[in-house]
Amino acid sequence: MDKTMTKELVTSALKMAYKRQKPGKDVIHHSDRGVQYASIQYQKLLKKYEMIGSMSRKGNCYDNACIESFHGILKRELVYQTKYKTREDAKKSLFEYIEFFYNSKWIHSTLGYYTPNEFEQMYGNSAA
Repeated sequence: MDKTMTKELVTSALKMAYKRQKPGKDVIHHSDRGVQYASIQYQKLLKKYEMIGSMSRKGNCYDNACIESFHGILKRELVYQTKYKTREDAKKSLFEYIEFFYNSKWIHSTLGYYTPNEFEQMYGNSAA
């Protein structure tokens, strides 16, 4: 999280996610058409990680329906309910909600009523 979304921010996020998840090659990486994701720096990193880049069609929010739904839940369940004193308070709150509640306790019908962490663990075990 930062004040603005720059190519440095999204590049740093991709590096962090790659280091944490250690995905195999040919993972599809989907994003919107933001200049950050289209930057040479970001595209080179996708190639380095052997990821397949995928971008939404111009002006089509339906291509990002999953993340748009997640953002809606996050705003309704947390952001609109909370008054943050500092940016650091907001970062901490969002991190805790995502990592300790949404990913580990919130079951999803589209994941067979598993949490994201459970589903990822099952997928990881079956893909190995």
